[in-house]
Amino acid sequence: MSSYAARRTALRQELQATNLDALLVTNLLNVRYLTGFTGSNAAVLIDANGDDTSVFCTDGRYLTQSAKQVPDLERLIDRPCDLALAEKAEGRLGFESHHVTVDGFEALTEAAGKAELHRAGGLVEKLRLVKDEVEIEALRMACAAADRALAALIGHGGLRAGTTEREVARELESRMLDHGAEGPSFSSIVAFGANSAVPHHSPTDAVLHVGDFIKLDFGALVDGYHSDMTRTLVLGKPADWQRDLYDLVARSQAAGRTALRPGVSVSDVDHASREVIEKAGHGDDFLHGLGHGVGLEIHEAPALSKAGDGTLSAGMAVTVEPGVYLSGRGGVRIEDTLVVRESGPELLTLTTKELVVV
Repeated sequence: MSSYAARRTALRQELQATNLDALLVTNLLNVRYLTGFTGSNAAVLIDANGDDTSVFCTDGRYLTQSAKQVPDLERLIDRPCDLALAEKAEGRLGFESHHVTVDGFEALTEAAGKAELHRAGGLVEKLRLVKDEVEIEALRMACAAADRALAALIGHGGLRAGTTEREVARELESRMLDHGAEGPSFSSIVAFGANSAVPHHSPTDAVLHVGDFIKLDFGALVDGYHSDMTRTLVLGKPADWQRDLYDLVARSQAAGRTALRPGVSVSDVDHASREVIEKAGHGDDFLHGLGHGVGLEIHEAPALSKAGDGTLSAGMAVTVEPGVYLSGRGGVRIEDTLVVRESGPELLTLTTKELVVV
């Protein structure tokens, strides 16, 4: 059984548990998760019956591609796909209410005919919380591409006095492509000096000077899966305050990583890391949640934060990224992508977390 077929089997069990006869999946990322299709227009009707009698739909542009990527499902070539599939449905039909617009719902209601529409938002995302080993391998490769790109950037003098944030961002993203990425996971954050105190600073023409913090938050995309890593470095000899701040965040990040265990609440993981920074008197300078899930989206469930809900399960892929930001001076963030395991978290981003001086 392919990984896609296994995911559809798990979804059918969810449908049976919620007394649905079928689910109309229209979110393209969820379609990809369930079928492997990577085109820009598709939907899939998942039948709750024990046999996989699901129907995949796309339009004529993807006739050849869908035959290769979705060989194990009945295919319907039509558009709009959601309405074409709704017309085939019977009984209690779930739909992705978090994805369908009001106008879309009205059209589905008309197309569904005798089928009864029921809200079923988040059913596929619930399955996506726990990654299978195929997904984890893709995440591992994405993290490796980012690790190698940073090593190449540093090793070839990409971080030198006089270079700009924009230049470093472009070079970092180019080197990720050189090392197997399809592209960056998101627009890379490169922040020098006082700009490093801005958590989501966008690269500018700011120039790197000796003594500056260098904050790099970036990731690579491989097989549709995202990596996410932040490293903070210093150009030249660090000042005492820089080393002290870095060491504090490193201790906080280590505490958060250690807390990643199946059955632990996401808020408790946040607390384990945040407590280290609060006890040092910098609680107000930690401006965001501890981390987030990562996979087909760069930010997905679960959210590791004070207000986060739920508990960790083995196989979840998450980031741990505490930061302390001193406005007008500089900031430090250290971030890893990890997989929750019964034996302890598996670290996927392997670049050193020692303070790197370049």
